[in-house]
Amino acid sequence: MFGFFKRTPLIEPAVMDWQFDCFEWLLKNTGGFKVFSETVLVQPSSQFFPQQGMTGPELAEALFLQVKEYAGMSDWPCKLEAQDEDPNPVVAPTLVVQDAPSAPAGTFSAMAEGVVITYNPGSISDPMSLIATFAHELSHYLTGSFSEEPPGGWDNWEYAVDVTSVFLGFGIFAANSVVTFSQYAAFDSQGWRTSRSGYLSEAEVIHALGIFAALGGISQSEILEHLKPYLRGLYKRACRELLGQRQRIERLKEIKAG
Repeated sequence: MFGFFKRTPLIEPAVMDWQFDCFEWLLKNTGGFKVFSETVLVQPSSQFFPQQGMTGPELAEALFLQVKEYAGMSDWPCKLEAQDEDPNPVVAPTLVVQDAPSAPAGTFSAMAEGVVITYNPGSISDPMSLIATFAHELSHYLTGSFSEEPPGGWDNWEYAVDVTSVFLGFGIFAANSVVTFSQYAAFDSQGWRTSRSGYLSEAEVIHALGIFAALGGISQSEILEHLKPYLRGLYKRACRELLGQRQRIERLKEIKAG
């Protein structure tokens, strides 16, 4: 009778099932739960990223090496390169080019001469997004080495890569970087720009972060402290909904290397 008062789930049940399948796929291909249990929740603080006083390419390189370390990929050979600068969409004080072309946040390429990861130099001013980009591209590198395709096949690879960056401990960065707003200002103009990164929605990344936290025994407060304010309600909701998935969480903890 009162079914219309029921709240719809944060994400579609089919997407939730797929995320659990992704975590199973990742656990099997990275050493099982025993290895995962050593994964840390990487946080946006000087404790995790003590690069003080660095700027430009030097900062990007230092952050990249730090992300590799937390991902357990320090010894994975790859080259980091900056992309070309984006064109300036502000062409006059009152004229902004809509949908101006811009470079992607990052790219991953595996060629005969080695692996190359690139980044947009404009993102250096936003370390949160830059770290999320590095985690995403390293997730390409990691999952591209698996012999088993991601759940749903390789057509779902990019979505699985988003889940992988959460699995590696970078869920806070991923969630905070799905949608970003930035202000620009010059002597004759000012305004706001918005950008989007990744393939999953904010709610989907938040839900994956909830699975990560439940699997790793991480408290809500430890994550809420670093999420954007408007995402905190979504995260609390994800945690409440995941209380009904305890058996699935426990099954994930039983997974050993495939």
